[in-house]
Amino acid sequence: MLSILTVILEYTMAVAVSKAAAAIGAGIVVIGAAFGIGKIGSNAMDAIARQPQAAGDIRSGMILSAALIEGVSLIAVIVCMLSYFVQLD
Repeated sequence: MLSILTVILEYTMAVAVSKAAAAIGAGIVVIGAAFGIGKIGSNAMDAIARQPQAAGDIRSGMILSAALIEGVSLIAVIVCMLSYFVQLD
């Protein structure tokens, strides 16, 4: 009887830890993406202030970089949510 309770407790603990890790991972991804996009925007504004005639090229590069970061962070959040909701036996 004790061994069955031990197995159930270990399984429950493993599920709880995996769900907590998925939630923490999703939070880290969102914070990292926000920091990266903020850094890109800051550096782009500095570059536009130095060379106003290149504003169009700098802005398009900034938007492309921000879109790529958003795509990677979306994929990472999806992976975290899949690991949260899908249980492997």
